[in-house]
Amino acid sequence: MTPTVLPCGDQALSFQLGERIDATTNARVIALAKAVEDAAIAGILELVPTYRALMVRYDPEIIRGAAVEAAMHALHAALDDAPAPGRLWRVPVLYGGEVGQDLDDLARLKGMAPAEVIALHASAEYRVYMIGFAPGFAYLGGLPAVLHTPRLATPRQLVAAGAIGIGGEQASVNSVPGPSGWRYIGWTPLRLFDLRRDQPFLFTAGDRVRFAPVDAGTAADLARRVQAGESVVEPEVAP
Repeated sequence: MTPTVLPCGDQALSFQLGERIDATTNARVIALAKAVEDAAIAGILELVPTYRALMVRYDPEIIRGAAVEAAMHALHAALDDAPAPGRLWRVPVLYGGEVGQDLDDLARLKGMAPAEVIALHASAEYRVYMIGFAPGFAYLGGLPAVLHTPRLATPRQLVAAGAIGIGGEQASVNSVPGPSGWRYIGWTPLRLFDLRRDQPFLFTAGDRVRFAPVDAGTAADLARRVQAGESVVEPEVAP
């Protein structure tokens, strides 16, 4: 598909690569962002990949919008049609409890036992479509259809970092404490955003996620290790 190019003021362009949210389109957005980054084009200041578009912010005193558009079309045409799958993260989750306060209500809403909701949620492989809203916040696709649930009518004012949420057709992992209308069914001790790391964001767009249920003792031990600055998980890289 030929990208649709939309101006975003006088210093940015949005390259829309599709009309739907799907893994193929998102993979091309991520691959295009990587290609632009590798090209190191003078005057391009920032890249913002989303579900189906890449916004490019540039300095018009260094490069004109027409030149940015031409370069983007050329880089898009040269993309590999089969981008490699992203890293796979296995995320420990303590389901229910104080942070997973919506688990029981969600189970009742779906006519399921809480254990069934947990098993179904943990059975899927999720895709990190994009990072946004808050530093390191991960928007995940791949939530089983039976778990699709509208957000709460009244958002909570404070939800903990590490909370595992459901909002509509999406899943999420909170990166920092803050308000939210998502429904939360668990918590991970992992820190998606940590300024102590060389790379503060744990996930990047295109990564894959699998949730692994753990008990309270394991979660508490992992939380202590994370607090001490220890890396408790490493991604699996596809061959």
